[in-house]
Amino acid sequence: MSRGWLAMVVLVCRLIVGAVFIFASLDKLQHPDAFALVIHHYRLVPYSMLHPFAILLPVLELVVGAALVLGFRQRGAALISVLMNLMFIGAISLALYRGLDISCGCFNTDGGHNVGFTLLWRDALLLLACLPPLFSLTTGPSLDQRLKRKNIR
Repeated sequence: MSRGWLAMVVLVCRLIVGAVFIFASLDKLQHPDAFALVIHHYRLVPYSMLHPFAILLPVLELVVGAALVLGFRQRGAALISVLMNLMFIGAISLALYRGLDISCGCFNTDGGHNVGFTLLWRDALLLLACLPPLFSLTTGPSLDQRLKRKNIR
């Protein structure tokens, strides 16, 4: 694959994953109590950690999403997005295994999409989209490149 096409693939993946994470964080940031209840339904987080987790996870999603969209520390942001996607896939898989009929809480804290195999496929595709920005040294247009050019001059 030529360097130009690779840069385009990385850029598109960065923008898609970043936009998804930013969008996913917005409702959770506005309704942390409702998101804490969604997390509670998964039965994975101790009660004492529900509210800290409900606040920190959407902030992390927003920061990682913004870093990917802007191309700032792309590989680190992509690594964190891979780890978060693996966590989401694990939580959804356990909910399915346990037979829980719950809302995933992915984009909306008041209902939305229930956990299911289609959700696993969606998260698996998102996980795949995290890989080009993680493993490629080519970034496409990015804030990191802009900062490097500025330091050279």
